[in-house]
Amino acid sequence: MAVPVIMPRQGNTVESCIVTKWMKKPGDAVAVGDILFSYETDKAAFEEESKVAGTLLVAFFQEGDDVPVLANMCVIGEAGEDVSMFGASIGAAPAPAAEAPVPATQAAPMQTLDAAAIAHDLGKISPRAKALAERTGADLSQVAPTGPDGRVIARDVQALVERGQVVTPAARSLYAGGAQGTGLGGRVTLADVSRAGEAAPVAQTTAPAVPADDSYTEPMSNMRKVIAKSMSASLASMAQLTHNMHFDATDIQALRKSFKDRGEALGLASITLNDIVLYAVARTLAQPEHRALNAHLEDDGKTMRYFRQVNLGVAIDTERGLMVPTIFGADKLSLAALSAEAKHLAKACQAGSINPDLLTGGTFTVSNLGALGVESFTPVINPPQTGILGVCTIETKVKLVNSQPVFYPAMNLSLTYDHRALDGAPASRFLKDLKHNLENFTLLLAK
Repeated sequence: MAVPVIMPRQGNTVESCIVTKWMKKPGDAVAVGDILFSYETDKAAFEEESKVAGTLLVAFFQEGDDVPVLANMCVIGEAGEDVSMFGASIGAAPAPAAEAPVPATQAAPMQTLDAAAIAHDLGKISPRAKALAERTGADLSQVAPTGPDGRVIARDVQALVERGQVVTPAARSLYAGGAQGTGLGGRVTLADVSRAGEAAPVAQTTAPAVPADDSYTEPMSNMRKVIAKSMSASLASMAQLTHNMHFDATDIQALRKSFKDRGEALGLASITLNDIVLYAVARTLAQPEHRALNAHLEDDGKTMRYFRQVNLGVAIDTERGLMVPTIFGADKLSLAALSAEAKHLAKACQAGSINPDLLTGGTFTVSNLGALGVESFTPVINPPQTGILGVCTIETKVKLVNSQPVFYPAMNLSLTYDHRALDGAPASRFLKDLKHNLENFTLLLAK
């Protein structure tokens, strides 16, 4: 019996996912547990395992396609089974079994589509193909679509590039609507493109030719695009300012050593300095006088939303980019429970299996670059939050004690805050209270 495989819903906030790679092709045998395809949301990557055995009869989407959750991705069954009922449910035709490369020296038979039609009909060009065309200047007026239902896919654009069928800047401006086409209804034709290319001035240069292998390009991942957009919006829309303050880390270093040496029986041996800092941040933010940093600035800076508990975002470095999972109710957790939750979330992020719902809802964020030796930095706020704390490396400093110089371990803290939400004095008071709590951490644990 034919069984459809759907695009899973990874969290309540996810509406669609991008197909990154097919591991199986139509006609391939599939066993239970085989990876069928990989996909990603704007924050995490996943792989879909087969729940049944059989043959992959049909795939409805291509790599690079943005697929709505719960849509049929493919069908597994016995060879020869009817799958039309599944294709009709999503209005897509089967994908070809494999993408055969197009030789650079041989022009494929062409089904000519003018560039204006493709650019304005996104149903006929995949996101990956569109991005590749924009980056390379491929002449879409000469494309030969090989995707389902006449869809232009990435290999079609790559074939244009390999054959040298690219568009000059003048022709690209023609595509953008800068000139009238001479075709039926004013459509841009190949002749219009050719004239535009001939009219384009030829740049003169005496610079030496760059070797073909001097550089390479690759598309940004969906997650990287989201990070770029978010960080740009953050800096463009907020009045961000960073204050720095260091504290004496003697107490937390001694406590960390005690946990490591004698805390195994109590499950405390794995507690790190970062866990200790997270605990102190959560307890300090919970103080009413610091509510402006445990808040969201909303409605274009017109409304402050204050939170009764601290939902602490923790920046995690992964191979795919920065991820910020949330420890909900961090101010209510014991040190051991907070440490365990932080490690669980970090492991899920690095494995790419984090639930996207756990990457939302943060009220304040901590980013620790101390392990990389960073002495001071200016972390960027994750909107609509009003603050983020950067944790830096430990340095040896000197201070006077009873008129005598004493060396001590010092850790720097870099607080970036939104000056629209609070002023410098309350931001500095938060740092001062956090410094006190970290320098007297054993007393903080007793509260």
